[in-house]
Amino acid sequence: MTETLIATPTAPAVFDAEKFRQTTRAQWESAAEAWNRWGPLLARWLGPATEAMLDMAAVGPGARVLDVAAGAGEQTLVAARRVGARGHVLATDISPAILRHARAAAEQAGLANVDTMELDGERHDLLPEASFDAAVSRVGLIYFPDQQRALAGIRHALRPGGRFAAVVYSTAERNPFFALPVGIIRRRAQLPPPLPGQPGPFSLGGEGVLAKVLEQAGFRDVEVRKVDSPVRVPTAAECVRFERESFGALHQMMAGLSDDERADTWSEIEQALARFETPAGGFVGPCEMLVGAGTR
Repeated sequence: MTETLIATPTAPAVFDAEKFRQTTRAQWESAAEAWNRWGPLLARWLGPATEAMLDMAAVGPGARVLDVAAGAGEQTLVAARRVGARGHVLATDISPAILRHARAAAEQAGLANVDTMELDGERHDLLPEASFDAAVSRVGLIYFPDQQRALAGIRHALRPGGRFAAVVYSTAERNPFFALPVGIIRRRAQLPPPLPGQPGPFSLGGEGVLAKVLEQAGFRDVEVRKVDSPVRVPTAAECVRFERESFGALHQMMAGLSDDERADTWSEIEQALARFETPAGGFVGPCEMLVGAGTR
């Protein structure tokens, strides 16, 4: 989703993975407070996909769980309640600011079985081998520049027979609440289409793509489920406020626009999303998640 490219006069643009990582970290440092504040909406919106992810990863009483790209930790707490006092959850993320919210949420909930660690999503090979029974990642894997390296590290941290499950967006066509804003910003900012292999919200959404990526990483017994996950808020304006405050990458895409151009862009986005306001009242933004899982 973030447009981090390098171009030379004699060569086509190439994806700069390291700059993407730096930009991603900066985005989440900036958006951490808002992402945490919108936690109740995230819980409602992603609740069914989260439960499917934890089920497919076999997260149960006493389990040791690795939560990759945990963010503000809403799903971390759900996992921690599942595993109970005999279990343990380690939440990792590239952003220390957002992990502070995860830590505070666990303390406020009285969950002593949660720890946090600042860690790049591609460096779980630094953890002790076979130290977790299950690993999960909710809307994180899609943004890793080297998804195979990330999966190799996660697989390293899992015990033999341990399960990994990830939530990702399906295709842009099935997620217009997000795809419409991305398309409008891309047009207004005159951004090129994503390069092959470039991370982004819909990078694993194509038919069979998620399963293939998991199998390529060495996971077996791979399965993928579709989960209908509509975004329900009072109005289209509220959805735009959620995206404007929490989706830092949308701001990065608009970095080259003036303040007036950005304001006009958000207005166009709100007009486009207004089609999902229902006659009975309320905004229902179409969204479909995929939950993929496999065994080490």
